[in-house]
This record gives sequence, structure tokens and C-alpha cells, in this order.
Amino acid sequence: MAVLDANEIMFKAFEPKVQNHFIMYFEDIPSFMVKAASAPSFSDEPIKLDHINSYRKIRGKREWNDLTLTLYDPITPSGAQAVMEWARLGYESVTGRAGYSDFYKKDVTLNQLGPVGDIVGEWIIKGAFVIEASFGDYDWANSEVVDVSLTLAMDYCVLNY
Repeated sequence: MAVLDANEIMFKAFEPKVQNHFIMYFEDIPSFMVKAASAPSFSDEPIKLDHINSYRKIRGKREWNDLTLTLYDPITPSGAQAVMEWARLGYESVTGRAGYSDFYKKDVTLNQLGPVGDIVGEWIIKGAFVIEASFGDYDWANSEVVDVSLTLAMDYCVLNY
């Protein structure tokens, strides 16, 4: 019978990543506006291979799930205006003109930060574009700040470290 090493079963001190230590970089949206962001995630489609009265499964296509973001909407520079300028690269409501994907797809960087502000993780979101945006709620009985919520679709993501 194998004997477990004490290092395998005893608690080992570590520094966890925390949710509020991150920064995102966009081409035209200032980083300080990003209030919250979902981390990249994916799902793989299984393929079922039938054989007589049995089967086996293999991995099919990978689909990267959409990212959701919440931005602050300061008076200046306007978060809503920054989002609309990006969205207009794909479709201009006034003229009906649609844009080439080269114009509206952008790379986004999500950096996870350590306790002293060092970069401990980096996601590169490739080919991101806006598929949904909500520009907040207005209510005379409420004094909360106005947020901009948006959903980004992307081609794929790369976790550098």
C-alpha cells in the first residue's frame, strides 16, 4: 500500500486571486470605466459515434461563450458614447450601413492583478464585438449611478499566463 506524502495532504499557504483585482484594455474605452466583467468560458460540443449497441464520444467544436461587462457611465468621457461608437462600426442606425468585420472586431485584454498590482494572469479576447448593450435605468426615486451593460461575442480567447 502506498503511503501519502505529508506535502500532498497538508494545507499549503497560497495567495488566491481575488475578483476585484483586474483591469481590462479596449481600443476606445478607458479602462477605469470597467466596473465588472465575466471571465472567458467555453463549451465543447460532444460528438457521439454509434457502433452496434454501444457508442463512444469525442470532442466536437469549441464555442466560446459571450462575455458580459458592466461599465460606469461618467458624464465625460461618456461610457455610452464609447460603446455606441464601437457598435456603429458594425451597423450605423442612421444610414443603415453595415461595416466589415475588420472594422468592428477588436482584441480585448483582461489582466488579473496580484496584491501589489503585478499582472498574474492575462486573457486575450480575440475578435470581440458588441452584440447587446443596455444603457442603464433612470428613476427619479433612485440616486444610484448609471451603468452601461454590454455583451461581447468573440472568435476565441488565449490565456497567456
